[in-house]
Amino acid sequence: MNAPNAPKVLRQAKRLGALPAILLGALLLRAVAGVGFANYDTLYALVWGQQLARGETPRYGIPVAPTPHPLVEALGVVLSPLGPRAMQSVTVALAFIALATLGWVVYRLGALWFGRAAGALAAVLLLTRVPVVSNGVRAYVDVPYLVLVLGAVLVAVRPANDRKPALALTLLALAGLLRPEAWAFSGLYWLYLAVGARRGRGADTPPLDTARLARLALLACAAPLAWVLSDWLVTGQPLWSLTNTRATARELERVTGIANVPEYVPRRLGEILRPPVLLGAALGGVLTLLWLPRRARPGAVVGVAAVVVFACTATAGLPINTRYAFLGAAVLCIFCGAGVCGWTQLPAGDRRRRPWMASGAVVALALLAYAPSQYRALHNELDALARQQSIQGDLVALVHSGAIALRCGPVGVPNHRPIPLLALELKTSPANVVSAQARTIARGTYAQPATEEVKKDYILDRHDPGRLTATVPPGFALTATNRSWLVYRRCT
Repeated sequence: MNAPNAPKVLRQAKRLGALPAILLGALLLRAVAGVGFANYDTLYALVWGQQLARGETPRYGIPVAPTPHPLVEALGVVLSPLGPRAMQSVTVALAFIALATLGWVVYRLGALWFGRAAGALAAVLLLTRVPVVSNGVRAYVDVPYLVLVLGAVLVAVRPANDRKPALALTLLALAGLLRPEAWAFSGLYWLYLAVGARRGRGADTPPLDTARLARLALLACAAPLAWVLSDWLVTGQPLWSLTNTRATARELERVTGIANVPEYVPRRLGEILRPPVLLGAALGGVLTLLWLPRRARPGAVVGVAAVVVFACTATAGLPINTRYAFLGAAVLCIFCGAGVCGWTQLPAGDRRRRPWMASGAVVALALLAYAPSQYRALHNELDALARQQSIQGDLVALVHSGAIALRCGPVGVPNHRPIPLLALELKTSPANVVSAQARTIARGTYAQPATEEVKKDYILDRHDPGRLTATVPPGFALTATNRSWLVYRRCT
């Protein structure tokens, strides 16, 4: 090996080393979880992508339909030729890869700021939080969104290179096709670049002239422009996603509004992290800002920005959902890692190491003491998801057997939740799958839960309108059954 080429080869090997680790981590997470399926929102995006692939206009206006996510719809277009089963399998596989990548990115950020031990602890903490795992195994968009945003942060805080701003904004643009909060982060990062260019940048940062700043501004605006254009082409309303999300939040009685931010944002973070991690994050935040300010400052800025943007979305009438607090929770996990292990970044012999080690040991003991409770909560959540996956699998089996079909008319279901799954499996518009909470069908096929347990477990939301009141339409006869579903049909 030529000596001048050695560093380049080593850097390439180091970069390639992350991919096998992420793939192995995804397989391990899938094996440990024992469950994995696409959720309601993601299924709808796949259905809309399937419609686009058939040359149809996606039906966004179905009652209680979720917010469109353009990047997942594009995935649905790409995967559509594979068929419904493969579309879901690939989506779930990508979800576990995203979950593993999330652990890797959090580790890298924690290691960069506070050392490898802090990064490793932060990754473990985040990947054992019940809401994060629950959303990850159900292929919610929030985990890949978080990966892209934190990936942009990692790019932005690493040693400068000429391509750094464009790469960070590209990652944020992709994130902005999953969740609109990334638009704000793109704007804030561009402003940071613009202010830095005006004030004169450091010797380690490539200069940004006016022309390049203009190109970067276009990149920062790419996601909102694409989203608005998509809404306008599909619905004729450029702000469809915003207005529909507000309407759905009201219908499902979600908490919204700036007045609820002071109460519910801390509550949502607490639901994700639980007390010992919050204690460790508070300790790590205070000690690192006092004793390692240059290392702590970027994480603190990201954390504050995450909370501010979260509050702004609530002000716009969007729901204060737990999964929208994942970014802030990830940053707090990194600071918790610093609270336990950040003392390793102080010089050997520094008198501050001893009190930091002692307080970090207290947090570590609290984490260990709370671990059995965390394990039980995670185990119970995965058991509940396994039941939901079983119910969903039984419904799909009836489609594959031909018991649920469109030959006699639309398919009726007891609530909104089965609509996108059946539309995907039947390769039809979601308008042809009708919730009994919206209207009663006069002919066609109707799927009814076989037991009270299925009726209770397979609902969209605890506020799903009239979720327990649906009955079999008059004149329908029983034609097929399995352990979860009863199928009725009327063709005349």
